[in-house]
Amino acid sequence: MSSQHKKLNYNQGILYALACYIIWGIFPVFWKAITGVPAIHVLAHRIVWSFVFLLIWVLLTNRHTFFNYIKQPALLLRLGLAGFVVSINWGIYIYAVESGHIIEAGLGYYINPLVNVFLGYVFLKERLATLQKIAILLALTGVLYFTLSYGKFPWISLSLATSFGLYGLLKKKAKLESMPALTVETMMVAPFALAFLFYTTGSSETLSFFPLSMLTSFLLVISGIVTAIPLYWFGKSAQVIPLSTLGFIQYVCPTLQLLLGIFAYGETFGTEYLICFAFVWAGLAFYTLSILKGKKVTIAH
Repeated sequence: MSSQHKKLNYNQGILYALACYIIWGIFPVFWKAITGVPAIHVLAHRIVWSFVFLLIWVLLTNRHTFFNYIKQPALLLRLGLAGFVVSINWGIYIYAVESGHIIEAGLGYYINPLVNVFLGYVFLKERLATLQKIAILLALTGVLYFTLSYGKFPWISLSLATSFGLYGLLKKKAKLESMPALTVETMMVAPFALAFLFYTTGSSETLSFFPLSMLTSFLLVISGIVTAIPLYWFGKSAQVIPLSTLGFIQYVCPTLQLLLGIFAYGETFGTEYLICFAFVWAGLAFYTLSILKGKKVTIAH
């Protein structure tokens, strides 16, 4: 009976992880549906409504932990910094979707695991296995090739990968419960987002607190739910399946983004992108092999 219970939990964890990464993978569809609102304003709404939804959630389910976190000044500072960093990540991603750079965003999330390994080496003094060094060098080669041949530095990709990596690094040492911690993070940045929205209200029709379109206004409000639920699913999955397994499943997200960018939104996937992706995918193959060989890796979310 015990083994069946564990198997059920493991299977549920796989389903939670798949659901989480599929939702993140099709996020461009949601952000594309919010029309006529600048990315910075979409970001501000996302922060504010995420905090509202998360606060209601955590007060109903885990208020003790939430209040315990906000009583610790040092923890507030760490989570406030984490909230700032993840807000940058959110904003760049929304901008990438709105400006037709979904493929470049997907590249960033392919690179992210390798950035995590590199950050662990730099800041946490974690040792790099030979396979991991090869993986990082291959990814850097791909980025360098893209920059020189395309004449454009893939700042969206690297900014997304680095900001999400730093976000994971900030939370790595503190063993915090996911939803209360995220609530505190959004709480620390929500006042700035709300002040920005009020400051810009009325300067134009699209910059009113709520746009005239009821659909757009509705989507802005539920962006908080859309943000929180996949994170909740991720937290549930991480409790019952190994991080190495999550490392494999996480490739679902950028793969879906890549397919959406090419086939749904008609973004160009030229030779420069193909060769760059080929180097990154080769790097990920070595990274995956390092997991299979039982090497220590860092996967931060």
